[in-house]
Amino acid sequence: MEFFANHILSVVLFMPLLGALVLLFIPREMENAHKIAGNVFGALGFLVSLPLLRWWNPGEKPFSFEESAEWIPSIGAKYHLGIDGISLLLVMLTTFLGMIAILSSWSAIHQRTKEYYILLLLLQTGMIGVFVSLDFFLFYVFWEVMLVPMYFLIGVWGSDRRLYAAIKFFLYTLAGSVVMLLAILALYFYAPVPAGGTRTFDVPTLLAAAHDFSDPLKVWLFWGFFFAFAIKVPMFPFHTWLPDAHTEAPTAGSVILAGVLLKMGTYGFIRFSLPLLPADAVMRARIIHIVIVLSLIGIIYGALVCLMQKDMKRLIAYSSVSHLGFCTLGIFALTPNGLAGSVLQQINHGISTGALFLIVGVLYERRHTRMISEFGGLATPMPNFAAIYLIVSLSSLGMPLLNGFIGEFTILQGAFQVSKAWAAWGSLGVVLGAAYLLWLYQRVMFGPVTQFANEDLPDLNLREYATLVPLVILAFWIGIYPKPFFALIEKPVQRIVEQVNPNFYQTERAKLPPAEFHAAAAETK
Repeated sequence: MEFFANHILSVVLFMPLLGALVLLFIPREMENAHKIAGNVFGALGFLVSLPLLRWWNPGEKPFSFEESAEWIPSIGAKYHLGIDGISLLLVMLTTFLGMIAILSSWSAIHQRTKEYYILLLLLQTGMIGVFVSLDFFLFYVFWEVMLVPMYFLIGVWGSDRRLYAAIKFFLYTLAGSVVMLLAILALYFYAPVPAGGTRTFDVPTLLAAAHDFSDPLKVWLFWGFFFAFAIKVPMFPFHTWLPDAHTEAPTAGSVILAGVLLKMGTYGFIRFSLPLLPADAVMRARIIHIVIVLSLIGIIYGALVCLMQKDMKRLIAYSSVSHLGFCTLGIFALTPNGLAGSVLQQINHGISTGALFLIVGVLYERRHTRMISEFGGLATPMPNFAAIYLIVSLSSLGMPLLNGFIGEFTILQGAFQVSKAWAAWGSLGVVLGAAYLLWLYQRVMFGPVTQFANEDLPDLNLREYATLVPLVILAFWIGIYPKPFFALIEKPVQRIVEQVNPNFYQTERAKLPPAEFHAAAAETK
């Protein structure tokens, strides 16, 4: 038990890998055994991550549950793990959605099941590794390892244009990764070496050293990391791989891709890009305005393109471009509300969009088509499905008392503190989001049953309830009582804002009446 407590992050990280190794020894012909083993280790991956919440105690240190061991001492690379409240939420989202995605595959995958579940579990380990790594070399290894399973999941088990989508996904992400590698090496070689010490890839050490870099060097480093993370999010105009990858991927692949993989980009912005912003006010303002403009274009463009789609999956894929635009808007507003809202909205997007892809998967298993024109009036044969689909749609469009509202409201509040125009353009994206989601729901669920094949479609079965109901519960929980989620990220958000935008707190306190100003100053001390 003591070993488990001291190495909890390693256990969470390698539990899916252990499942993949177990599956290697199960004979290829035993299809049901593959499914059972995959689901068992998917559930175990989530269960072993639950103690992270139980034992969480942030204290004064920036990272908790730290583990460190020598790995490649000749180059200064270590096996260094640790999490703060932001990465804790993303790790929990990864293990939770991973378990649900694996369960959703039970009746959808019938060929090469052994390889399919092995790749899903390897993908899980790669994603968790990105969120818990505190060594740049280790981070980059997990960042690249994650590419391979997703490439094969799309290319082998995807739809008609799967090879094109898989190669496009791989090349786009690899292009960004190469530029990020150059930025990591620049950090590594430009950071001063302590007397008698060696160079290191340690993330906190290198980012602290970068604080003293010249502003022109910081700008180059920022854009090096930005390119990789913008592709992964994806931000406009780096988004063109996403609709193809989402549309062609199997249901579980789409759930993981939307729910977790895209958050690796926003996580990278928070963890690595923000500390590299130049100190010079003019240079910093130019960078922030470029990123904010790209975010706002993504919000509106993604929503408008959704209104033109004929394929349900492609529509939901473009909605991610719009929703993740809100996340980057909140991050680069550089305010506590904007950053906290962005982190929460990343979780919300994983829940809501993951559920939307599961819903499309339910319909695809019954009809083997994703075209909107093939459906209509499904609320009659599938009333329970219609109810859950409605809740998920309202969650995604930001209806009060559901999770999407809390995230979007907090982001817009943070953006409004900096620029009323940013908040106004962002609000337009909320309106357009309601338009395409309600339009899709109306076309699919209401009216007469227009296709003979839809008249007797079965409603949700027990396994489908098991994948969708937990997401609905989470949507209501965050929408009604988000305090526990904000409490987890309060300290890391405050730490980041004080580091990258120290003038914010001074400006805000200066607006307070004298008595409250002195109380706030005393509290900080």
